[in-house]
Amino acid sequence: MAISGGTSPALLFDYLAAAHFRWDRVHLFWVDERPVPPDHAESNYRLAEEHLIKKARILGRQIHRIHGEMEPHEAAERYIEEIRDFFNLQEGELPHFDIIHQGMGPDAHTASLFPGDPHIEDREGIAAAVYVESKQQWRVTLLPAVLMATKHTVFLVTGEDKAEPMRAVVDEPYDPMKYPAQMSTHHGRKVSWFLDKAAARLID
Repeated sequence: MAISGGTSPALLFDYLAAAHFRWDRVHLFWVDERPVPPDHAESNYRLAEEHLIKKARILGRQIHRIHGEMEPHEAAERYIEEIRDFFNLQEGELPHFDIIHQGMGPDAHTASLFPGDPHIEDREGIAAAVYVESKQQWRVTLLPAVLMATKHTVFLVTGEDKAEPMRAVVDEPYDPMKYPAQMSTHHGRKVSWFLDKAAARLID
């Protein structure tokens, strides 16, 4: 299972941690990560650690984080190798996660694939270091081929600022360079969206 960060997942992680579920056979990966150490307030890993990993007592051997404290390109290569080793991939093969949990930003970005990023057209890579101009920040992110190859996609989207991009993702013509979240919606398998009322306000 690959999970996302941001602000919305905290409540989801709390519910998951409280569920009567056996976590001993679940391995956690991350959809993306910011260039910060794991104890930093902006770390996607830290969010999951506080709201899911510690509460559900998930063991360290089941955790496969992106090392945000490393130089981004080195962190991406390390993450790719860990994924390849875990899934026993041959050169050119892609991992097939059981579940990838994604979010969506107010510009319709998902993972760390923001509008206009050339990586949106990458259909072969596993992960990469990407520079997010709007944030003036490097990120490490899973790439589209992996996001679309997962067995199940779960989107969690909340907030009034997501209402218009949510409408656009659903109603506008397919243009992932403008609305990156459309990639999984149009090409993913078994895609489920969970929205609060504010995010769903403009959807018929």
